Amino acid sequence: MASYRVEVDREITRGIRKLPGNVRQRVLRALQDLRENPRPANSRTLDVAKAGVELAAGAELRRIRLEAWRIVYLVEEADYLISVLAVRKRPPYQYEDLEDLVRVDLTR
Repeated sequence: MASYRVEVDREITRGIRKLPGNVRQRVLRALQDLRENPRPANSRTLDVAKAGVELAAGAELRRIRLEAWRIVYLVEEADYLISVLAVRKRPPYQYEDLEDLVRVDLTR
């Protein structure tokens, strides 16, 4: 199985650095693990139709749950690429900005 490339935007990297130590370490470990397994057992596919998001063929929007924290990412099979879109605490985060997150990622 090929390794995936994990891309994390600078703004998201800055946010990860500000997380509490134990959460930061878990997030970093989860991101490293995505290289070998883009669909770990603690991840779920997000319903893009509800959010009004249209993805290219072979792309999948997923999230990993780490207690109250969520890592939202996009898997692009054709390029073996994982783009991290957000690392957020829930509540209050309710995925209401998925369309904006995906749109920003597609314009990069």
